[in-house]
Amino acid sequence: MTDKYRPLKDAFGRFATGIGVAACRDADGAISALTINSFTSVSLEPPLVLWCLENRASAYSAFMAAQSYGVSFLRADQQDVSDRYASFLPGGPKEADFETWQTGAPILKQRLAGFDCKITARHDAGDHVILVGEVVRFDSASGAPLIYYASTYIPGTERV
Repeated sequence: MTDKYRPLKDAFGRFATGIGVAACRDADGAISALTINSFTSVSLEPPLVLWCLENRASAYSAFMAAQSYGVSFLRADQQDVSDRYASFLPGGPKEADFETWQTGAPILKQRLAGFDCKITARHDAGDHVILVGEVVRFDSASGAPLIYYASTYIPGTERV
């Protein structure tokens, strides 16, 4: 089957992006998580960020019901983590891989940076929802990022 959107996806893919994992707790308290590459800083005062959630994503209902989310940026050596949350493998996220901060949203223990966010707005946008969050806590570490370009992972260069 031919993907009618492949030429557009290929053009979008010419913009290199970092890779992260967005996570929240569902109504039963279980972790829902998925790989993202659509994270953007929006404002410093108040500190706002956004990312885009596909309407067909397996974690869609969990994020739509959540009051908060965590985003963890991945290091260059974490391609396996990106693949795990992009593939929706059976068994779901493991509680032991995450920690919880102020809002209760899950943050990966192993990360380049983490953001604990209270959801302030949701905006329908085509086949996605834009989730805007106010950052209530964050951290960062030195290290090289995992980068995605033209449907391929590229290890980034470490910067301090």
